[in-house]
Parts: sequence; C-alpha cells; structure tokens
Amino acid sequence: ATLYKVGVQFSEALKWAKGVVSALDEQHSPAVLAALGIDVIFGAGEFCRLPHLGFVVNGQTLRSRNYLIATGSRPIVPDINGLQSTGYITPDTIWQQTNIALAKSLMILGGDPVAIELAQTFTRLGSSVTLVVNTPQILPKEDPEANLLIQAQLEAEGVKILTGQQVTQVKWIQDKKWIQVGDRAIEGDEILVAVGQQPHVEGLNLKGVGVEVERLGIRINPKLQTTNSRIYACGDVLGGYRFAHLANYEAKIAVKNMLFFPLFKVDYRHIPWAIFSDPELARVGLTEEQARRRYGDEVLVLRRYFKSVDKAQIRGETTGFCKILVLKSGEILGAHLVGAQASELIHAIALAIQQRLKVREIANLTSIFPSLSEINTQTAAEWSQHRQNQNPSRQNFLEGFFNLRRSWLP
Repeated sequence: ATLYKVGVQFSEALKWAKGVVSALDEQHSPAVLAALGIDVIFGAGEFCRLPHLGFVVNGQTLRSRNYLIATGSRPIVPDINGLQSTGYITPDTIWQQTNIALAKSLMILGGDPVAIELAQTFTRLGSSVTLVVNTPQILPKEDPEANLLIQAQLEAEGVKILTGQQVTQVKWIQDKKWIQVGDRAIEGDEILVAVGQQPHVEGLNLKGVGVEVERLGIRINPKLQTTNSRIYACGDVLGGYRFAHLANYEAKIAVKNMLFFPLFKVDYRHIPWAIFSDPELARVGLTEEQARRRYGDEVLVLRRYFKSVDKAQIRGETTGFCKILVLKSGEILGAHLVGAQASELIHAIALAIQQRLKVREIANLTSIFPSLSEINTQTAAEWSQHRQNQNPSRQNFLEGFFNLRRSWLP
C-alpha cells in the first residue's frame, strides 16, 4: 500500500482543488452569462398554474412557452439510527469546509462512483479507509469483471471493503464514531456518506403543475419532456450517475426541442462515461448481461489485456483490459475499458457506435505505435478471429489455397 502514497498534504490538495473549481466556475459566472445576453436572477421560486403557467421568483412571474428544470441533486442521507446526531460529511461538504483535517480513519458508506474515487484518494493521502456497500459488488451497474479488478486494486492499496453489508447503527463513543455493520462494530474518526444522489426539486411546486417525480428523479419521455409537456428536465434531477457531460448532452437535446419543435430524442447508447479510479473504468453502450438478455447467443465478447500493448509495458501500467461486445454481424453493442487513460480511449468506440460503424472499422484503424490506442484495434481485430473459427470451410479453403501457392514457388 505504501507504493501508492502521495507526497502531498491534504490541506494542499484541498486548496488546489478549490482553486481549480473556482477557475472553472469563473467561465460561467453571472458576468460572463450576462455578456452572452442571459438574464441571471438569484432567488428561490416555484411554478404556478393560474392564471397561466409561469414561474414566480422574487415576487415576479416569469412566463415562457417552455421551461427547463436543471436544479441538480443533493446527496442521499440514509435513515440510520444515530447518524444525524453523530455527524457525517458528504462528497459535497468535503470541499466546502475551510480547515478540515485529514481523518486518520475514514468510514465510507455507499458504492456510488464518487465513493470509490474518494476511497482510493483518501487512502493515498494517508487515511485508513473502510468502504461499506449494501450491494454484492462495489459498482452494481458495471461489468462484474471490471468490478473485481477495481476492487482488487483498492484492496491492494489498503482499502477495507465490506460488500453486501448494511449499516444499522451509528454511535459516538469516547471521541470516536462507531458504525454497526452486521455483527461487527467499526470505529473511525469520520463518516463519509456517498450512497447516491436525489433530485433537488423541493419547493418548486412541481405537483401543482402536473410534473411527476419518482423515487430517483423526475419522470421524463425520450424528448426530455416531463409529464407537463411544456416543462423539460435534464441533468441530475433525472437520477442515475452524476456526470456533467451527460447533463450537457441532455441540455442540448432539451434546448433544441424547446426552441424549435419537440422532435429530438436522447440516445444514451453512444454516450460514454468513466469512473476516475486508478486504473480508470470507462464504459459505453450495453453491459454483457444486458446484451445477452437482449440478443442471446448472437453476442460475441472480444477481449484483450493491456499487458499485450507495448506502450502499457513501457509505462509500467499493464493492469486492465478492453472488452467489446458485438453481434456476429460486427455491430457494436457496448464496450468496457479498465486501465490507463480508459476515459480517453473509450471515445473512439463511442464514435463508432454513434456512426453505426462495424467493429472491423476499428480493427482497420492504424494506431500510432507505441500508443495505448492499440488496445482498441487489437480487441476489435479479435472479431475476424472469431469469424475464422466459426467458419471451418473458409479455413480449409484458405489453407488449401496457400498450400497451392507455396507449391508454385519458382
């Protein structure tokens, strides 16, 4: 585990992170938005139905043909006996505190992607981390093979992982926080709650204007219209993983439908995402389980490992694999990448899915040597081998053809 410790103080890392966030926020400051012709109004507000559909803020009623809800989300806080009185932090409140000290021992509740990233980050900063998830695997929505590799890496670095476990009680005893997990009690300096997000829609009077909100998010159709067709929604309020690029994609679709006509639909099949653990985990399209449930035996699994890539060997980052799911016709259904720069490498496969290219197009792409991109072309090339193995007649013909060619040598 000491191999992965970083030579930086937590306070320094926190200061740097806040500086980065501040610089990024400046790009979307009220002054910048105003220069673009956007009116920015600060204040709490709610929808009204009468006399017309509108939005009331600061005593003023704003009216429009269409409205877009993009209010984001907030961390879910589970109803655990003693949690509120004992105290806890969330992924959001970590960065809001000014003089927070690094906890010597940290207990993380939840298998949200952010929980995985923070577990590894705090371990490398020097904390003793225990991660408790109530699902059989740490990332229940992801490929089991990818999950096992990420979990093994975390455990190798010193993270204690308890899967399939529920925290039933939290107590404060002699300046330590204790959590009850099954039949065992675990002590630590701090509790981090990262079980997921819930939509931030309180006080908007959505029920009053006919907008239905389900357990995980606002109910929408493929055009991102809510149950009130004049009100659209995008981003975290829809539930699922909290990814900024996904919210941006949804916002583009929603705005086009609002400004013109509701003709455009979201298509998540070609939208990639990544979890920034080390190694990174990236995915696009269907998982193997989803693909087999839909297409059965027509699914082929193409797989190559980073250890077969020269650039990975040069960098000493050989942990990981690329898995591409295709139909026998070569249509790409999805892909999983676990390894160095996975979040960058996944884009080529995402583009192929978006443009409906067959897997052979990736196999025929000439990658720079040496580069990590070779993992994509090597994996895609496995499709030809599968076809060869499934067609013995073609194999026999080619073998006979080349034997004949050899016999013609001058």
